[in-house]
Amino acid sequence: MAEQLSYVIITPYSLLKSRTGGIISRLIARTGLDLAAARMFAPSAELTREYADTIIWDKNPEHRRMQELIRDYVLTRFGPDPKTGRRRRIMMLVFRGEDAVRKTFAVVGHIAPGRSGGETIRDTYGDLVTEDDGSVRHFEPAVLAAPTVEEAEQRLKLWARYSDTDGGVLENVNEFPPGQQPERTLVLIKPENFRFSSGRPGNMIDFFSRTGLYIVGIKLHRMSVDQACEFYGPVREILRTKLKDMVAAKAKEAVEKEFGFALSPEVSSRLGDLLGPAFGDNQFENIVRFMSGRAPSECPEAERANPGSERCIALVYEGIDAVRKIRDVLGPTDPSKAPPGSIRREFGSTVMVNAAHASDSPENAKREMAIIQIAEQNSLKRVVEQAYGKP
Repeated sequence: MAEQLSYVIITPYSLLKSRTGGIISRLIARTGLDLAAARMFAPSAELTREYADTIIWDKNPEHRRMQELIRDYVLTRFGPDPKTGRRRRIMMLVFRGEDAVRKTFAVVGHIAPGRSGGETIRDTYGDLVTEDDGSVRHFEPAVLAAPTVEEAEQRLKLWARYSDTDGGVLENVNEFPPGQQPERTLVLIKPENFRFSSGRPGNMIDFFSRTGLYIVGIKLHRMSVDQACEFYGPVREILRTKLKDMVAAKAKEAVEKEFGFALSPEVSSRLGDLLGPAFGDNQFENIVRFMSGRAPSECPEAERANPGSERCIALVYEGIDAVRKIRDVLGPTDPSKAPPGSIRREFGSTVMVNAAHASDSPENAKREMAIIQIAEQNSLKRVVEQAYGKP
């Protein structure tokens, strides 16, 4: 069976209630599909209406009634707030693989009155409450997905068409108390979490949700060698200098063991001065290889700007004191020193393979976001156009 694209839209309510991580975890782990693209949207009235117009198509009365509920939900919950004009946040995830539409919809599930349990995403996060006369008191679908290949293509093309104007890193979608200035910070969920289909990426997003911050940007990113060198550039000089004492001690131990005589402190220090920078450069090469798939020394100059082989998820969080809150949940660089309940204690294993990265200042967040180009590079549009052709 040929590869298909499928999509899942996480509704404004699910995002507001921080259910994003649980939803993503189930989708990746239970479908076994590749997450091909992700993008935040703040739908305009035009996109909302066009999307709503695609929803009703089934002549079966029971199916049509549910489609009418979803259409009305989209019209009232997706577009700008009629009172304030503020746009609402929506997350779109695009999956790729064999039989992708059926697999995705099976994990999303149907929604019906009285349905319980946790087999599907809608079982857990959706609600349909009716009165005794059958009228609907409360409806929350949690996520939206296409049940057929034709619908998936139609709607993906529609969202891709609006993905530049209505999507990216969202502005003015969150309200904060007067006088309080929100920050933005970048999180990278690192490549080791994508070695196989698992709930790890979503589980980490669940951890970050306890900060109370808002996701305003998301991108599935393959870091190039050039980007990795620039991103981790400030670390290189630190590695060249701060590891000298450790290198000197290890070199002294190795030489004394091999040759059978003791080295003076002066000679040991000179070994650190000589070997420290070389060791730091080697560590930097390992970091770039880990993040992009190739070390700078292994990559021809003409290929350094090409997307790498390793995947990560880039997220932009917004809120008061965002940098500190995210780093508190993440934990220190060394997982062995991270406190219980932190991401790096739960998911990290070494200083390099430590689950995720987070900016250490608002200034560095801006620098790192510019390198990753979450707003500028519309990977969702590119994936859709590669599958279906340009409109």
